[in-house]
Amino acid sequence: MSPVEAPLLSVEGLSKRFLARNGRVVHAVSDVSFSVRKGTTVGLVGESGSGKTTAGRTVLRLIEPSGGKAVFDGVDLFSLSEREMKAYRKRLQIIFQDPFSSLNPRMRIDAILGEALDAARFPRGSARKDRVAELLSIVGLSPDHARRFPHEFSGGQRQRIGIARALAVEPDFIVADEPVSALDVSVQAQVLNLMGDLQKRFNLSMLFIAHDLSVVEYLCDDVVVMYLGRVMERGPSRKVYAASRHPYTRALLATAPIPDPTRRRERVPLQGDIPSPLDPPSGCVFRTRCPMAIPACADIVPPVAHLGGDHHVACIRHAELA
Repeated sequence: MSPVEAPLLSVEGLSKRFLARNGRVVHAVSDVSFSVRKGTTVGLVGESGSGKTTAGRTVLRLIEPSGGKAVFDGVDLFSLSEREMKAYRKRLQIIFQDPFSSLNPRMRIDAILGEALDAARFPRGSARKDRVAELLSIVGLSPDHARRFPHEFSGGQRQRIGIARALAVEPDFIVADEPVSALDVSVQAQVLNLMGDLQKRFNLSMLFIAHDLSVVEYLCDDVVVMYLGRVMERGPSRKVYAASRHPYTRALLATAPIPDPTRRRERVPLQGDIPSPLDPPSGCVFRTRCPMAIPACADIVPPVAHLGGDHHVACIRHAELA
């Protein structure tokens, strides 16, 4: 990317707070920043409860933000009214995690895709029928499948339909919310290959949400590692995987499978479960599970420090991890 080229999406200081039933405030996402260049894929990674899905949906305004900015193609989406936001819905789409619950079981596939085409004011008649057939072909399904119901498809096929629905309006940016986590391992690679091919074919920009770093390594140009609503590390995938500087990133990498039996990864102990966002630890939110925590970690919220290039880390001991 040239110095004068702005990212397609730039998220700065994104925050989202929820009010719990007991009146306490849940900080689901706190001060999250990242950018997505045109035609690239950014992986948003972390354990369940880290705030990944909330961050992705808030960027799209499916959940209203509590603070921050999301500048898409020069316009802050968070500053738009609901009516103004509708003009951007065609350019911003989402692929949901669960291919079973995200498709209406009472509608045939042509009607499901037709709803998306209605939103884009696509003409009805033979042109729409041809477009539905084209979308199914693009994702590797037969045009004859248009008259079937979702229950007649496998999980992988349903997710292909979900991808076709997202592509129907010819978007510029897609949030893929753990699109393969609900699928059998045998079909995950097929769907990932499809998404990679479509990203290149249509020059799409994507925010790919996952808990599996091996999936992100395969598909993404850049990676953002989140824990309990905060960014722990972010940077180009090759740099983060080759020289990660945060203990949490290293712990996630240690559990990721490696297809090469001759390679070994450092084993970093990661014990216990992620704390409740209702009662997060003081200071660094990762300190209660960090093998390198020191007393100062309880008092300091580590800033996201610049390490050089596009590599950033939030750890007061990052220099010792070089």
